Amino acid sequence: MRGRDFISIEGLTADELQLVLSTAARLKNEGYPNALSGRTLALLFEKPSLRTRVSFDVGMQRLGGHTVYLPQSEVGLGQREPVADVARVLSRYAHGIVARTYAHQTLVDLAEHADVPVINALSDESHPCQALADLLTIRERKGGVRDVRIAFIGDGNNVAVSLAQAGTLAGAHVTIASPSGYRLPEDVVIGAEENALASGGSFRVIAVPQEAVEGADVVYTDVWTSMGQEDSYERRLSAFEGFQVTPELMRLARPDAIFMHDLPAHRGEEIVDEVIEGSQSVVFDQAENRLHAQAAVLLLLLGEVAE
Repeated sequence: MRGRDFISIEGLTADELQLVLSTAARLKNEGYPNALSGRTLALLFEKPSLRTRVSFDVGMQRLGGHTVYLPQSEVGLGQREPVADVARVLSRYAHGIVARTYAHQTLVDLAEHADVPVINALSDESHPCQALADLLTIRERKGGVRDVRIAFIGDGNNVAVSLAQAGTLAGAHVTIASPSGYRLPEDVVIGAEENALASGGSFRVIAVPQEAVEGADVVYTDVWTSMGQEDSYERRLSAFEGFQVTPELMRLARPDAIFMHDLPAHRGEEIVDEVIEGSQSVVFDQAENRLHAQAAVLLLLLGEVAE
């Protein structure tokens, strides 16, 4: 994987996904090697961030390297300067580029023109680093990912896209419950179905949260209104009525089911306090695992490691 871009889960094979997860688990349990000493990572962020920025920054430091944070107000990506020029300049300064963008095409353009690995730290189409942390958390709590039943309740957004791709690639049984008009893109559905066919997992898109959660090992939700969608807030509140994850909904899952959320959460909307603060919640394990999963990506893409 050394020297490659990481733009979406679709760029990984099943074996490579397992390699990232096993590397992340090793880093978490055995400690971080000083493998990226002298290397620099550019953090190019159009959107504000807590977990993504801090976890990449800390992960790079633990591996012996350092980061340079570049907010949109300073760079003017695609405005003050063309994306292609930014990519070529940063390639002369840094050993890798982590980009958090609005438009997915910006990441594609960065990767096309950069001579160093480009890593997707979130776009409007996918959030692959979050999915790696999700699967690492499931693996820890359930002993693996294969044959685990994952129910995602809510918007077919970037988080749901990457979870569907990664879960089915790893052999899980993934169900996405979304209201009409807010479902996964059709190409993502087709890709997840193909993954499931190859891995022995399964994939469904349905409209009834209760049906999705029944017998699930994992219940997952995300905000109904993502950053940049504020104009549709009231419309989304109406569309997602009945999709809130409550204790009553959780009782339809297996007794040992875990609850997941990528954060930040809009408490009182997609989730209630009794669930996110309850004994089944692993949301802060997920947040921690962003660090280890992303450090594994950095090590595999930028380091000298045997695969």
